[in-house]
Amino acid sequence: MSNSMWGGRFAEGPDALLEAINASIDFDRRFYAQDIRGSKVHIAMLAATGIVAKEDAAAIFKGLNDILVEIESGNFTFSRALEDIHLNIESRLAELIGPVAGRLHTARSRNDQVATDFKMFVRDALDGIDVSLLALQHVLVEKAGEHARTVMPGFTHLQSAQPVILGHHLLAYVEMISRDRGRLADARKRLNECPLGAAALAGTSFPIDRYMTARGLGFDRPTANSIDSVSDRDFVLETLAFASICAGHLSRFAEEIVLWSTPQFGFARLSDRFSTGSSIMPQKRNPDAAELVRGKTGRVIGAFVALMTVMKGLPLAYSKDMQEDKEGLFDALDTLDLCVAAMTGMVQDMTFDEKAMRQAANSGYATATDLADWLVRVLGMPFREAHHVTGRIVAVAAEKALPLERLPLADMQAVEPRITDEVFGVLGVNKSVSSRNSYGGTSPRQVAGQISRWRKRLAKEAAALDNSATPDA
Repeated sequence: MSNSMWGGRFAEGPDALLEAINASIDFDRRFYAQDIRGSKVHIAMLAATGIVAKEDAAAIFKGLNDILVEIESGNFTFSRALEDIHLNIESRLAELIGPVAGRLHTARSRNDQVATDFKMFVRDALDGIDVSLLALQHVLVEKAGEHARTVMPGFTHLQSAQPVILGHHLLAYVEMISRDRGRLADARKRLNECPLGAAALAGTSFPIDRYMTARGLGFDRPTANSIDSVSDRDFVLETLAFASICAGHLSRFAEEIVLWSTPQFGFARLSDRFSTGSSIMPQKRNPDAAELVRGKTGRVIGAFVALMTVMKGLPLAYSKDMQEDKEGLFDALDTLDLCVAAMTGMVQDMTFDEKAMRQAANSGYATATDLADWLVRVLGMPFREAHHVTGRIVAVAAEKALPLERLPLADMQAVEPRITDEVFGVLGVNKSVSSRNSYGGTSPRQVAGQISRWRKRLAKEAAALDNSATPDA
């Protein structure tokens, strides 16, 4: 038997295999709230413009509210034979109120309907993730405040490079997440145009008011081109691009947590809430939460690559290939939200071994650059020459297994006779970090200033989010 919602052209129903590959209700049922909201605003507009009688609109509006209650109470039966969330809701509406339900689909198509639902869903999801990212920034800033003078080794190539402040290192991720939130905000702003009213691809001959619909659904404006409205998913791609970059930042931090929590580093300890044991080795404390954040990043990036591959060869306007836009997006945003929450919990509970970090910062001749800078500043050497002289002094210190600040002055003067005992005023990790007082540097003074700046900024952003939390009209 043909699908009663679109079967006038067909004498037979679809093959079971076609039904299996064609149906999207198993995943697009997540749009139910957005679909019902879109339909309520659409029917209100049809009534306001005189396209549908007000009494018919009232019956449809009530029926949609009844369906919403059924779905949210678990009493709604979803049917794969009806393909998607749109037809499932419309079919149930017809059962509740009769043929008048058919007026709801006046002046719209499933093409503009699904694009509108999807945009509203993505918009809601981005708003939720933004709140989660703000919470992660907050715990990072507070943890940085606890360690605004804790010295640790800074790395390049995973080799000890220069001493830094742990708080400074943590604030690096606050900056990254801030840019992630900026990308999120940009994606949300660009998607906030309403496709409803574009119909299948060419618009409609009915005298609809698309501005009324857009306002009612919380969009800034209606989309300007009906073909573009139904045929592109760049708002999904941009969302997935943001999610991929953000997940990459979380993954990098997760990798550091994995390293820091090893006995070999011994810098950090995860709480029992975010660690697991071994089934055979009783001494083990495995950083599984961090490893899974690192591993799940591949799913997020994979969703972006998959949809880009789907979209790259599609002619305008809509093609059924675009049904593949949803499952990857759902999984990616669910995954990202989970990873952000896990990272927030890990950071909140994580403790640091300040002694081990300081000891590591003292190793590897991490203050060599301070010696080179002193040679430039005091002796007037060109930096390249100072670099060469410092390298020779480091070689002497390494041969004697001494840190630079304990190498006898005579050994330094054997390499460069003009060196005086004033050089010891810049050697040592505390002196090193304190000297890095350029804006954005790692000195305790700069770190304290950045912590203060971020606390004020995050408080302001949290207040702004609270003020905007009122649901759209």
